[in-house]
Amino acid sequence: MYYFLAMLSLTDLVMCSSTIPKALCIFWFHLKEIGFEECLVQMFFIHTFTGMESGVLMLMALDLYVAICYPMCYSVILAKDVIGLATFLRGVLLITPFTFLTKRLPYCRGNVIPHTYCDHMSVAKLSCGNVKVNAIYGLIVALLIRGFVFLCITVSYTMILQTVVSLSSADARKRPSAPAPPTSVPIDLYHPCKFPIIYL
Repeated sequence: MYYFLAMLSLTDLVMCSSTIPKALCIFWFHLKEIGFEECLVQMFFIHTFTGMESGVLMLMALDLYVAICYPMCYSVILAKDVIGLATFLRGVLLITPFTFLTKRLPYCRGNVIPHTYCDHMSVAKLSCGNVKVNAIYGLIVALLIRGFVFLCITVSYTMILQTVVSLSSADARKRPSAPAPPTSVPIDLYHPCKFPIIYL
């Protein structure tokens, strides 16, 4: 559990460090310009680590499920270093095409983004080309990342509740569900506000 909380903290730290410096430059020094390449790098880090954050929340729910439902197989089922790397690679592999899809577009309109950070569709909307591929890929990635994560978290907690309710005695029901409230707090705090917002 501590491994996943550390991963969650790392993703938040990277996300903050990719947006806050530019936002502070905008508000404090009125430096409202950002280069196109810097915008693409910022967009890559924001989207990659947002996807990684939702993956870590899914892993926390899976971790709790395995700890409660299969405690004897816990160390065999969850190899945390492999799962952590897979979560990072999932974010990178799904978000990397955003950078290339945005870079290939011709830009001839204005260059003002209505945010303090570079977002995929807000940058793509500045293009005078067709952004249909960007919008469709953005929708697919949002559904893959957020929809799958929401489904896994829901199924995980449903299986945990089913396992706890099926225990025979009241004392046995209290023991496995004791770790559930502290471990569900990060998921409850993060996930309701993390549903996909899609700009079409």
